[in-house]
Amino acid sequence: MNEEREAQGRRGPAADRERFETVIIGSGQAGLSVGYHLAKRDRPFLILDANARIGDSWRKRWDSLRVFTPARADGLAGWPFPGSPWSFPAKDEMGDYLEAYAKRFDLPVRTGVRVDGVSREEGRYVVASGDLRIEADNVVVASGACQDPKVPPFASELDPSIVQLHSSEYLGPSQLQEGSVLLVGAGNSGAEISFELSRTHPTHLAGKEHGHIPARHGSVPFRFLFHIVRFIGYRVLTTSTPIGRKVRPKFIAGGAPLIRVRPKDIAAAGIERVGRVIGVRDGSPLLEGDRVLDVANVIWCTGFRPDFSWIHLPVFDDAGDPKHVRGVVPSEPGLYFVGLIFLYAAVSDVLPGVGRDAEHIANQIASREPIGPLPASVPA
Repeated sequence: MNEEREAQGRRGPAADRERFETVIIGSGQAGLSVGYHLAKRDRPFLILDANARIGDSWRKRWDSLRVFTPARADGLAGWPFPGSPWSFPAKDEMGDYLEAYAKRFDLPVRTGVRVDGVSREEGRYVVASGDLRIEADNVVVASGACQDPKVPPFASELDPSIVQLHSSEYLGPSQLQEGSVLLVGAGNSGAEISFELSRTHPTHLAGKEHGHIPARHGSVPFRFLFHIVRFIGYRVLTTSTPIGRKVRPKFIAGGAPLIRVRPKDIAAAGIERVGRVIGVRDGSPLLEGDRVLDVANVIWCTGFRPDFSWIHLPVFDDAGDPKHVRGVVPSEPGLYFVGLIFLYAAVSDVLPGVGRDAEHIANQIASREPIGPLPASVPA
């Protein structure tokens, strides 16, 4: 069945291009969710992913990471996440679940295909990866919100002897050298990694706090609070409500509250909170207040920038963000985004919320007529 779906849209053995009704870029939870809903509607599609395996976007994160939401909220449509509903899956378990999900529902995914261009020619989209060209009536961009790691320009001025990593490169303490470590960015990544490193290194944490979940993560009060927070993030904080539209810019800019590691945990671990990093002096980090910090390691937990430079279409605002309405691009019929931060709701980019957006996009695609008949199928 997988091969049959991939075969739909090929021009023929000698053709230099393939054609599909829909191409989904990215096989994370967003891309697979769109694929699931398209398959239910019996619409042909192909999912492309740059990683070697489905789920690698999770497997490549730091070794001790566990999903912040309980397993009962981590499953995608059609298949609950296996295991205890109030457990918190390890990152490899999440990656394996996504891989098994694609297999379970026979979703056509080609891995190891990095898309380097999306353009439009003669009314159809052309998805390019090296010499590969795929024509599509619809393109769904599900490449995720974490694309281009942000590091300040002055990072290159640090002494070469200092080990520097972005949080996307960090796997565990063994990557660091002896001596103290500075983590720049006090969001969930900075808090979790600093807490882990405090066991083996003198640790400093720089960055502004944005509050924290009041209940201990995983506790009985947390379970009660989780239902409330999920309802608010799913039903109240959306682009359809005044309060949702008001808070949306803050969500996009960053600053989510701490979930698992709280400020008192950071203090109890002996982690020193320091001022904002404003530059470099004599090869060392310079803090506000004119303090120079002597450290052997720096980990930049400074987030990501969206990178859509490979989409060669006029669909972005001055800040480089796609102009869309709930993931639908009005100026380019057939182009969609899913999995972005606050695409429609506060939970649009996380496991408990991505499915609703994916179903909405699948419905939009299903309502469109194909641009001409699809070519006859040939063996894959």
